[in-house]
Amino acid sequence: MIQESYIHYRKNLLHYVKAGSGKEPLLVFHGFGQDHTLYLPLLKSLSGKYTLYIIDLFFHGKSEWNEGERTLEKPEWNKIINVLLQEQKIDRFSILAYSLGGKFALTTLEGYPNRVNALWLLAPDGIKTSFWYSLATYPTMFRSLFRSMIRQHNRFLWIINRLSSTGLVDKGLIKFANFQMNTEAKRERVYYSWVVFRHLRSDLKHIANIINTNNIQLTLIAGKYDNVIRAEDMHRLLKHVKNYRFEILESGHTALVAQSLPLMA
Repeated sequence: MIQESYIHYRKNLLHYVKAGSGKEPLLVFHGFGQDHTLYLPLLKSLSGKYTLYIIDLFFHGKSEWNEGERTLEKPEWNKIINVLLQEQKIDRFSILAYSLGGKFALTTLEGYPNRVNALWLLAPDGIKTSFWYSLATYPTMFRSLFRSMIRQHNRFLWIINRLSSTGLVDKGLIKFANFQMNTEAKRERVYYSWVVFRHLRSDLKHIANIINTNNIQLTLIAGKYDNVIRAEDMHRLLKHVKNYRFEILESGHTALVAQSLPLMA
């Protein structure tokens, strides 16, 4: 049985679904361009052990952000999460996050460091900041340039194709970018996600200290052929963590969730 709920915050709506009947509450964050439905076909392998709370990030699924380019701050996000925890009467919980969801997982971990049992990160964003995320944090003048590249698809493609010709950008990454930006609606989501989420950045030593101090079980899974979030970059966090499980699967970026979830069952 799947139950839908909404959290109202200022002018915004955060949508999430509750599914499964396991004893362990699991907060689930999807990747860019996805929503809660990513996990629904995979519930069978998890629902006996976990009760899942699958969140649609803002600009995705049924969630709505109605405040333009105003940034979402970390304390605000954790106030929203607190509403969910109170509504569902959750004390301790675990976290599963993929790709973009990694930024939200790490922010949630910072907000509730002594209430997290386990942290599952699948090719997580938030460990290495990409060039494009860095550009989104620059002063307004540079964000205007960023906006023009995102909203004018041909200009963006011209730039990354030029980079590709120099060998600075992997062809697989260009293919991924093209898919995420091949419609006006997708390009709007790219721009607003990068700009509104730009303050959700975590200090990796601080994150590692939380994990070490609270004995949180960390499992980090990466794809051997992932050109979006590379396996070798995960050591930026892992080198500070005392105990962890690190799996590198025979996978690219998009197939990683389906291949990873059987490890959790």
